[in-house]
Amino acid sequence: VTGWLAGHYGRRTLLSLSVGLFSLATYGCGAAGSLEELIFWRIVQGAAGASLPPLAQTIVFCTFPKRQHGVVIGLYGIGVVMGAFLGPMIGGVMAEYYSWRWAFYILVPVSALATVGLRLVMPPDDEKTHVRLNWTGFLLLSISIACVQLVLSRGQRLDWFDSPEIIAEAFIAALAFYLFLTHSLTSERPFLNLRLLLNRNYAIGLILVTIYGMLNFTPMVILPGLLRDYVGFPDSLVGYVVGSRGIGAMCAFFTAMFIGQKYPRKSILAGFLAQVTAGLWLMSFDLNVTPLILIVNGIVQGFAVGLIWVPLTVVTFSTIKPQDMDETSAVYHLLRNIGSSFFISMTVTQIVRSTAMNYEHMTELISPFNPSLLMPWVMGAWDLDRLQDLALPSKEISRQAAMISYLNAFGLYTLASAVAIPLILLVAKPGKAAAAR
Repeated sequence: VTGWLAGHYGRRTLLSLSVGLFSLATYGCGAAGSLEELIFWRIVQGAAGASLPPLAQTIVFCTFPKRQHGVVIGLYGIGVVMGAFLGPMIGGVMAEYYSWRWAFYILVPVSALATVGLRLVMPPDDEKTHVRLNWTGFLLLSISIACVQLVLSRGQRLDWFDSPEIIAEAFIAALAFYLFLTHSLTSERPFLNLRLLLNRNYAIGLILVTIYGMLNFTPMVILPGLLRDYVGFPDSLVGYVVGSRGIGAMCAFFTAMFIGQKYPRKSILAGFLAQVTAGLWLMSFDLNVTPLILIVNGIVQGFAVGLIWVPLTVVTFSTIKPQDMDETSAVYHLLRNIGSSFFISMTVTQIVRSTAMNYEHMTELISPFNPSLLMPWVMGAWDLDRLQDLALPSKEISRQAAMISYLNAFGLYTLASAVAIPLILLVAKPGKAAAAR
């Protein structure tokens, strides 16, 4: 609905209100006195922040000529990455030395300053469009997306499709999406103009940005649990490791400013190949991995992210008309978020189930009747002839079972990176994209 709101109220007004409400919701998260209150403010925070990426990107595209899009998207990306770079590090330090609440409080003055800056610097909108919102399409798409998010967030807890609730939510999501497609193709003024998908670069860009979303946030979600619970890193060190991605991303953004627009396919290809390299490297880690190795790997991941984002964004919107920019940007970022939610949910499910299976299989091998364990250099001080010593290997087995599961998750990450590579060959250069529409 970002495109309709921006046209109805103006981009400046909508952006200012969104940032202001985001600031208020962030303070509410920090001051929450219960889990229910925290969830409420997180919902408000998500609703306020949903329009920020597409609006900001649209303003950047519409303010500068196309020949400068590579540079300005690179600069815009640096600002985005700075948040991802500083957030985990500052949040980790705050959580370890003060309180988790300060991870929210520290954002309030920054958000308030951004609100004031928008009102002072950004000029008022020249004109506003008062197009009626297609409520049927909006409600159908909202129901579908809401049900998909419920399936992804509650699936692991309810054992996925063994639960009647998950089956019902998945059915409603599929039915609502089917009705949305039917309505959009037959309505004179659809909520989303699906005919924009006939634009070759835009259609391929949506697929690639979905994969990009799958890859971008998953390591940031699963690595902290591995490093804190099984490797034994403190929260502050985990923040530094996760935040190291920002170093590589900033370097890549500067690189992509100059080569991304001239050689977009090569830049995107190099980025996904770097993702594959980082994934294969992650698959070789064990529980003795050092912080330095993890930081270097994070820099490679970040470099891949930055190398992909600038040319992918430029070629996706290279032939989109200015009046369609709000709508297409919103869909672009929506699919990025859905891809991220889907892959994170799938990865976490794989880790939880695989850990239990690995533990069960490995404990079967711990027995006084296993001849391999009779060797003194295998068991060390553990004596399986004594009943009390049978429980001693349990903790180590749990660690190793979890590590195997994380390695499998890194394998999924690598596979998703490789799947994107053939699609890059279908991307047309910005100068030729208009002929491919």
